[in-house]
Amino acid sequence: MGALHEGHLDLVRRARTENGVVVCSIFINPLQFNDAADLARYPVRTTEDRSMLEKAGCDALFSPRKEELFAGFSPSQYDLGGLDEFWEGPSRPGHFQGVVNVVERLFHFVRPDSAYFGEKDRQQLHILHSVADRYRWAERIIACQTVRESDGLALSSRNLRLNASDRSSALALVRALRSAADTAWTNSVSATIDVGAAVLRNTSGVIPDYFGIAHPETLAPLSDWGDLSEAIALVAAQVGPVRLIDNITLTRPA
Repeated sequence: MGALHEGHLDLVRRARTENGVVVCSIFINPLQFNDAADLARYPVRTTEDRSMLEKAGCDALFSPRKEELFAGFSPSQYDLGGLDEFWEGPSRPGHFQGVVNVVERLFHFVRPDSAYFGEKDRQQLHILHSVADRYRWAERIIACQTVRESDGLALSSRNLRLNASDRSSALALVRALRSAADTAWTNSVSATIDVGAAVLRNTSGVIPDYFGIAHPETLAPLSDWGDLSEAIALVAAQVGPVRLIDNITLTRPA
């Protein structure tokens, strides 16, 4: 959705190494905002974005107007396989239907062979994988690792709206995830969640939304580790003027 950063450019560079032609789409999608004020405040940096894409090796920029992208289009109600029932789903009603609808529109016009998405939006990535399989989309959905600042903060366009104090507070999200990773597998799921959630509660300027641990395939909340070799820790919180999300994979020690 624009306001590009190194995380986006990392997707472009990987696509560059694996394909003959790379197209980037920029479109601030009104369908995935359930807060009109949040949509109005979303950062727009068209000139800077175009320059960054050119330097990263992007061949074409597809940046349609709303009237063009949605001409003759009525949003569909996709079967998301229950993947929107947890985490971001309850917090942002209709968000994932909006994401899937606009991705379908972008694919309709660009017709890519492969599409690259970052793992920072892990639930979105899972949903797009599921929809692509369920509806037999021709495009391959490629997952790319989250890109972070040197101190661990996940890159996000919303970080542009953080002042220095907010930026410091935002590090609580990655600290919570890493604290949970240190505790996972040797303690219960509930104890691991408590460790991560405590980091958020004890950080000034952070208002937690959720901290949880999910099944790596269904993203359903876990109650015990079972025989899983991996799980996903997810977090969302309000920090200053923005809502931030992050996640990491918890891997069972050998």
